[in-house]
Formats: sequence, C-alpha cells, structure tokens
Amino acid sequence: MKQLEVQIMGQSYLLGSPDGGDSQLLEAVERVDTAMCKIRDAGKVRARERIAVLAALNLAFELSDRDVAVATVTAAAAAPTAPKGVAASSMAAKTGDDPLLASLLKRLDHALGQDGQLI
Repeated sequence: MKQLEVQIMGQSYLLGSPDGGDSQLLEAVERVDTAMCKIRDAGKVRARERIAVLAALNLAFELSDRDVAVATVTAAAAAPTAPKGVAASSMAAKTGDDPLLASLLKRLDHALGQDGQLI
C-alpha cells in the first residue's frame, strides 16, 4: 500500500493507494474535487461537510444512472426482440416518472432544506 497526498477543494489529504491503483485513485480524486468545487462555486452551500454530502449524492446518482443505462443496453443486446418500452422505462426513471425515484428525490430535497434541490 502506497500513500498519496492529494488536494480536494484546496485541502490536503493523505490517502492509501493499492499497488498499481494510483491513476485510478487520482481520477477519483479529480472527480470528487470537481464535483465539490462546482457545488461550492454555485454559492448556495458553504459548509464543507454539506458540500461533500451533496457531491457524494450526485456522484452516486450518476453511477446509479449509468448502471441503469448499462443494464438496459445489456438487456437489449441479450434479447434483440425485446419491446421498445425497455428504453422508455429507463427514461421514465430519469425524468422522475418512477414513483420510487421521485419519492427518494423528494425526501432528499426535504432533508437538504435550504441548501436547494439535489438536481
């Protein structure tokens, strides 16, 4: 295990990196730093902890959205005769037509209070 010193939103962190994982870790640090700076620069949120939570939620949502897209493509490739509604259902989840996703986003917005909406 190797240690790397990185900067996230202007603050130094010493992180452990598995052998051969430096570039992957640095890429992750860059994504987190970019996400946090974007939220900070929007000016609505100042507390570093809240910025970190919002950035983590946004990145997790992007990852989840990507997983849904991969699953949709995989399902379409596995069953070329699948109905075209498969893509429409993933789009419905993206636009908030999915009741579970809409409920989750509503609860997150309520929990965040004055910090503004998640997305």
